[in-house]
Amino acid sequence: MATLAPRPHALLALGRPRPRTLRTRAAAPRARGPTVPPQVARPRRVFLGLGAAFVDQLARMDSGSAPSRSFVAAARPRQGVSPVEQILKNVEWPDEFPFKAEDFSRFDESSDNLFYSAPRYVTHIDDQAIGALTKYYSEVLPPSNTPGVAILDMCSSWVSHYPPGYKQEKIVGMGMNEDELKRNPVLTEYVVQDLNVNPKLPFEDNTFDVITNVVSVDYLTKPIDVFKEMRRILKPTGLAIMSFSNRCFWTKAISIWTSTGDADHAWIVGAYFHYAGDFDPPEAVDISPNPGRTDPMYVVQSRKRTA
Repeated sequence: MATLAPRPHALLALGRPRPRTLRTRAAAPRARGPTVPPQVARPRRVFLGLGAAFVDQLARMDSGSAPSRSFVAAARPRQGVSPVEQILKNVEWPDEFPFKAEDFSRFDESSDNLFYSAPRYVTHIDDQAIGALTKYYSEVLPPSNTPGVAILDMCSSWVSHYPPGYKQEKIVGMGMNEDELKRNPVLTEYVVQDLNVNPKLPFEDNTFDVITNVVSVDYLTKPIDVFKEMRRILKPTGLAIMSFSNRCFWTKAISIWTSTGDADHAWIVGAYFHYAGDFDPPEAVDISPNPGRTDPMYVVQSRKRTA
């Protein structure tokens, strides 16, 4: 349920690497479901490539507050510092969730069950990006075979990109294609569920130490509902790790994602954590292995508050 094709819109002026042609290990099968013809596709909010500063200003306009500093200057990267890592520092969130219902529309509103009915045994980011994510997991996940640890890999598939040989007593995969989940060797169990139809997670409160989501947060049409459920099922201080690149099935990604860029995406995911409530201030991390020459890789993460 991760990404294949680069976004079709223009690059932002925040120094994003130029989209590359994705190399996969096998050709992904075409979706079986009918696509929405352009003439009946839902309207999209186009941000015209203005980038993270514009998203921040949009949030302030929606909340009725006046900006107290220059967001253009804030979004301009300091020497050697990723704009993605800067965008969630010292955020002044508006009082209300700043996005509209149309921001979560998609070009193809046909059934996701049809779209994901055929297994895709491919990797949707290149080997360098996968390596960077695996290395990051090795630094932040609980050590392998830690007693009592439970992990949920949300929007999972046939591979989770955890460190080689990584094991826990309970690693649950939640995804859309049962054949893919059956093939994932790290999982101890799995659940097939469409979160865009039913965002209610079938787990008890305070179940998981960590929730991961690899290059699939951009497909959630009910993100606040999902993030509230994530908060519910995480143990106190439990960690949620949302990772993404600049690839997507753009017909299935939400409008707010396909019309914005990498730093904007970090701001959007950070907003999900903030407005879900009871998460620590979200942190953005740029783990891109070779900027401009390989697929980029970013993480936005937060911990559930203890109180």
